[in-house]
Amino acid sequence: MREYDLTEVHQANLAVLKEIDRICRKYRIKYLLDAGTLLGAVRHKGFIPWDDDADVAFTRSNYDAFLKVVRRELPEGMELLEPKDLRGGTAFYDFAARIIYKNSQTHEDSDEMRFYEGKLNHLWVDLFVIDELPEGKAASAFTRLLHTVIYGMAMGHRYRVDFKKHSLINKIVIGVLASFGKMIPMRILRKLQHMAAVKDQKGKSSLRYYSNYQPDYLYVTLKKEWCDETVDLEFEDTRLMAPKGWHEVLTWIYGDYKKLPPEEKQVPTHSSTKIKIFH
Repeated sequence: MREYDLTEVHQANLAVLKEIDRICRKYRIKYLLDAGTLLGAVRHKGFIPWDDDADVAFTRSNYDAFLKVVRRELPEGMELLEPKDLRGGTAFYDFAARIIYKNSQTHEDSDEMRFYEGKLNHLWVDLFVIDELPEGKAASAFTRLLHTVIYGMAMGHRYRVDFKKHSLINKIVIGVLASFGKMIPMRILRKLQHMAAVKDQKGKSSLRYYSNYQPDYLYVTLKKEWCDETVDLEFEDTRLMAPKGWHEVLTWIYGDYKKLPPEEKQVPTHSSTKIKIFH
């Protein structure tokens, strides 16, 4: 396995996670370590050694409460970036908000980074939302399809649509959706995405899903009891909140999550040679 020195990257991500934790405990808001960050907490008692990003999730009510206070609470050098903040709300990257660590650079300067006004050229912690998913097969399939279609249309407002990783059929579908979506203002697409996410919040279903992830993550289906309550897990030199059903969540996402991936997959998401931390 190639060794990656991600010490400074982990320190920056940990600083953001600690701020999220501080704010949430101050206002009695629950957050959840998520995805690879949750996996790292359980399997490594901290960051996965080759992981260079961090993720947290909130149930809808906790997310709304967090957004009300986070901007005034964040220290200098950290900033909340919402989808509406890109090019005055006219551009699209994805539907996730994030806390950026401003004293960092993750990519070489490029036309794409300039298109997003440099706001995406930082380390960040993603903020994902867990919403209620209808229990009926038809209703849940419709909800997922709706999110996929809206996301596809929003891709028409990206700097560039990258078709390389898609099959021929998906290329055609994405191309059609993006072309159509380009004619719809991003503010309307964001409103549609929010309406699709909150339309089923009736408190009747025991199922949950990540409503602002990319469409390829919509298959993840959680149970209410897994994520409504939190436990504190050891993480580096502190303790952070995690879903009470962390074992069930990790098993759903990763299967045998205790097993390490093949060595060739033990690599950072971004090129470690391009990430810079400024002091």
